[in-house]
Amino acid sequence: MAKATQTLQYSSSSLLLALLILWCFAETTKPVSAAAAVNSYDEEDDDLHHFHTLHFTSLFPQSLCTPSSSFTPGSKQRSSTLQVVHRHGPCSVPHLTTPPSLAEILAADESRVESIQAKLAPSYEITRAGKRNKYKDRKVDLPVQPGRSLGSGNYIVRVGLGTPPKTLSLIFDTGSDLTWTQCQPCARSCYQQQDPIFNPSSSSSYSNVSCASSQCSQLSSATGNTPGCSTKTCVYGIQYGDQSFSVGFLSKDTLTISKSAVFQNFFFGCGQNNQGLFGNTAGLIGLGRDQLSVVSQTAGTYGKYFSYCLPSSSSSTGHLSLGRSRASGSVIFTPFASSSQGAASNSFYFVDIDGISVGGRALSISQSVFQAAGGTIVDSGTVITRLPPAAYSALSTEFQQQMKKYPVAPAYSILDTCYDFSNYTNTKIVIPTISFTFRGNAKVNLDASGILIAINGKQACLAFAGNSDSSTVAIFGNTQQKTLEVVYDVAGGRLGFGAGGCK
Repeated sequence: MAKATQTLQYSSSSLLLALLILWCFAETTKPVSAAAAVNSYDEEDDDLHHFHTLHFTSLFPQSLCTPSSSFTPGSKQRSSTLQVVHRHGPCSVPHLTTPPSLAEILAADESRVESIQAKLAPSYEITRAGKRNKYKDRKVDLPVQPGRSLGSGNYIVRVGLGTPPKTLSLIFDTGSDLTWTQCQPCARSCYQQQDPIFNPSSSSSYSNVSCASSQCSQLSSATGNTPGCSTKTCVYGIQYGDQSFSVGFLSKDTLTISKSAVFQNFFFGCGQNNQGLFGNTAGLIGLGRDQLSVVSQTAGTYGKYFSYCLPSSSSSTGHLSLGRSRASGSVIFTPFASSSQGAASNSFYFVDIDGISVGGRALSISQSVFQAAGGTIVDSGTVITRLPPAAYSALSTEFQQQMKKYPVAPAYSILDTCYDFSNYTNTKIVIPTISFTFRGNAKVNLDASGILIAINGKQACLAFAGNSDSSTVAIFGNTQQKTLEVVYDVAGGRLGFGAGGCK
């Protein structure tokens, strides 16, 4: 470096300035590999933009709904698009109950994550703290053998069911397979929902599914529970990590995505006993890979291809598209990864993380860290991304190093890297970018809304958490997916990301 400095001293003033800029830039940015940079989807050179500049208040949702201009319902190239809204935001249907606090959302998220990890590693009985896995012997009052499933997600779409179609608001979830809705007469129990509860007797195309059908036997993999049988009618039971559940009849009816996308004989759960934290939604639509998922049941039309964009805040909207029309040339792909977790992993979408960078600095994380965790799943229902302890420690440490100018704040729930922005409410803050590089040099830059999560009017935290054990699976959550077009080419065996999907 002394030689470079000596050369600068004998240059002309204009050349001196230019070389100084280049020299300082080289010392401070330390960009990631050229291959990763080439595969970045940014319109400009990604390595020149390692920081987000934003107003702290932009991390909060607005009180009024601001729909995305990109939402154009209808069908093109055999595709259908549904509007996606956050179920606790102003774009959702009117709330019947008070929205949960962030602490409650994070607690439910932790239940979901633990449930996913228990499902993928059912023999794992002792946690890092030496406590017995609470999911190992869990029993609930279900008419089928209780299994291990997931907590419900946070984003909803509206579809039609029956003939004539009745509109229902359903949570969409890539970590679930069976689509279900509450059904009259609610023989045991139904929670309160905004839409009228679906009445099978009002649909001319409704029918129950027999216990002897192949679809009934498929419930074991779709729900994690052995199906039951009541007067020759197949009975499903699905249990979630937060102890929510739905039990009812496996049925089939007409599913209406749009006027031009109507699917007869669609298999779904007609819930007669439903309890839990489903808000005012009518149930859940499953986008997993099992044979009973929407993805598989509409494969003849959409070729197991769908995409979505989750809005930057709960006061804006995104979309869910079935088919290929929304995917653009800016999408970069990574192949789906194989899993060593056995049959329980068949519903999930696994990918391989090759690297993480903060502010352009590549973190020193061995590939063995992610391999020991059994891989990484991309999940629309998990809020906060979970990383192996070593990977999260490296991420948090580097983030803190680059955020030294801001005062720290106490940890909040599962979030332990927090800042006090009370002196910056009227000025802009600068935060380092965070990028993930997936297998195939597919580099994904996170939106600012996917890096910090606001806790209150003064505090925000890094929107990541570490797993409690190095052997539990990593999860790429929905906060980190915000504003990205996330493309699932299931038949092609690959997952794509594109910038600005909700714009």
